[in-house]
Amino acid sequence: MNDRVTVDIQGGVADVRLVRTDKMNALDTAMFAALVETGERLKTEPGVRAVVLSGDGKAFCAGLDMGNFQSMASGERKGGQGTAGELLAAKRTPGGSNNAQHACMVWREIPVPVIAAVHGVAFGGGCQLALGADIRYIAPDARMSVMEIKWGLVPDMAGLVLMKGLVRDDVARELTYSGRIVTGQEAVDVGLATRVVADPRAEALAFAREVAAKNPHAIQADKRLLNLMGVGDQHEVLLEESREQTALIGSPNQVEAVMANLQKRAPNFTDVTPVKVEA
Repeated sequence: MNDRVTVDIQGGVADVRLVRTDKMNALDTAMFAALVETGERLKTEPGVRAVVLSGDGKAFCAGLDMGNFQSMASGERKGGQGTAGELLAAKRTPGGSNNAQHACMVWREIPVPVIAAVHGVAFGGGCQLALGADIRYIAPDARMSVMEIKWGLVPDMAGLVLMKGLVRDDVARELTYSGRIVTGQEAVDVGLATRVVADPRAEALAFAREVAAKNPHAIQADKRLLNLMGVGDQHEVLLEESREQTALIGSPNQVEAVMANLQKRAPNFTDVTPVKVEA
């Protein structure tokens, strides 16, 4: 796995880096496996309070490996994870994802915030991978594209699920039908990215450290509620708000947050006991 993805955990922040630099971190079978394995590990990794996802070298992720497209050109009916029949018959997660989709969706299922740092390019599958994060910081000259149409394909790594709520419906259609490339500020304007920053990885790590200093029980409750916001109905969301708040009020970490603020000191929180929950 370490020749595709590395993980360095310090101070509650998991620094996850795609390291297939000779291929601009393109997605091959080993990269898909490494992303899923890493995400699954971080679901239950003790002490992790935030995650930063970035690409080493010249790019965040250039998308599907060119070898896959060359195979398609020869007439082989293959996608990133096998033949067309295998893709349809493949085992899916409880949330409905096949392996390639889970490489993106797993970051939403990690119980703590995930911040993607986008530089260079995030094309096709790389764009969908970035969308799996909670937040995306992007360099001014970085380029993003829902590029699958260039290759005669559709977004199939959960991109349509992840764009919902981020990108206006007509804009999502325009980006998907055209495959056009957007750079930093326009990526923010259309909803693919969160904020333009000079150094996305440094900014993402700084934000992750800030999150790691907050009540981890409240942060995880926030993520559960924010994930539910996009799929739950009004009554369900309102009920879950009440449930989460009731569980937090008077809990040791919530009391510590209050006392630290009143005493004007840094809080000393207890980590959440990790429990793996399939989404």
